[in-house]
Amino acid sequence: MTPPGLSLPIDADDGGFRLDPALRSYCWRLGLVPSQWILVAQVSTQSMVLGYRYDSGIWGEFARVKQFRISTSRFGLGALENSNCTPLGLHRIAEKIGGGWPLGTVFKARQPVGYTWQGCPEAGITSRILWLEGLEPGANRGGLVDSHKRYIYIHGVGDELTLGRPASRGCIHLAGSDLLPLFDRIPSGTWVLIKP
Repeated sequence: MTPPGLSLPIDADDGGFRLDPALRSYCWRLGLVPSQWILVAQVSTQSMVLGYRYDSGIWGEFARVKQFRISTSRFGLGALENSNCTPLGLHRIAEKIGGGWPLGTVFKARQPVGYTWQGCPEAGITSRILWLEGLEPGANRGGLVDSHKRYIYIHGVGDELTLGRPASRGCIHLAGSDLLPLFDRIPSGTWVLIKP
């Protein structure tokens, strides 16, 4: 089954997946309802899966739509401010930045400043930004562990040869060619689950 308006093929041999029962229970207690789309980043494999909830149940099964190669922090896992670590747990996309700019656009302070093919091959943030907000108070939301205040993004990077191994300073890196269609298809509010 292909989700509406999606041009990316579903990985037919992967089947579907459900959210972990402990996570479902936790979300139920907090009154959190899963989004239609979900991104599940797996740090151990440096990969991320895009899922689409295709049945009518709130906690229904997600179809695996596409898998991406990513890069998480070279400093390891953690949520503490100034740690440069990748935070774990449940997040959502709070803001989408960079729509309409060409592939390879370089961003600083979330503003376009140039292009990777114009002398910026080492650019840290390129193409698009999906700014994450933690949904777990005390773990990735609030105080010194707030993912949004830490500027944790899913974003493109100038040196895509680093994808597939930990190389970021806390964010999740994704190839620009994967990020652009993903950015155009999933809305703000989409859940992002980061697992060890």
